Amino acid sequence: MRDSIYSALESLLGRLKKRPYRLDRRIPLGSFAGLSLRRAVWMFRGIATTTFWQWRPKAIFIASGVQLRNISGVRFGSGVTLERGVIIDGLAEHGIVLNDDVSIGAYSLIRCSTAANVGAGIAFGANSSCDAYSFFGAGGFVSIGRNVIMGQHVAFHAEAHNFERTDIPIRAQGVTMKPITIEDDCWIGANATFLGGAYVARGSIVGAGSVVNKQYPAFSIIAGVPAKVIKSRESVSQEYTG
Repeated sequence: MRDSIYSALESLLGRLKKRPYRLDRRIPLGSFAGLSLRRAVWMFRGIATTTFWQWRPKAIFIASGVQLRNISGVRFGSGVTLERGVIIDGLAEHGIVLNDDVSIGAYSLIRCSTAANVGAGIAFGANSSCDAYSFFGAGGFVSIGRNVIMGQHVAFHAEAHNFERTDIPIRAQGVTMKPITIEDDCWIGANATFLGGAYVARGSIVGAGSVVNKQYPAFSIIAGVPAKVIKSRESVSQEYTG
């Protein structure tokens, strides 16, 4: 009986997520019941929010304390999750796109613009996620691919202050905006920082605490301040198959 309940839940979740889904049988069914109730409340809040503000009801999950500013500039895919305390400001030249099953961790901030500069925007590919307390400053366009996973406190700074002159304050010299790109299937460690112009090609791993400021080839393992390639995943794969 117990196993059949797990199987039914896996079947339901698989249909919702459009991919096979496996539950850990060690988790009590009561825990799943509590999670299901919480997610139902979040979904009701998501449908109500998108219906009221966008006239386009979407099956998304919005926890308590989420702030959506300039929501007309935000496009949601199905199954998006915004954890507790997330702040998203949709004011951007190209808006903010959160594709299917994107998850934004608790107390994270997505902001593209200031009163002095309208930024480019940001797009998350399907099934990508960031963990808690992450920051996305998308003055230059930030492109996150599909199936990208990020740890806590990851930061994106797609603009930098100009500082060439010494006769006026740095804050009065304006900013330079540059895009940041993370391609599909990358794993970003906690506390990594991305600066304008960074480009991480598909299948790469970024070590925790790295400062990423240039271009890196596919399947790289990069780490350091500033980050550099320390190994290729392709060479690791050859070690196992050779």
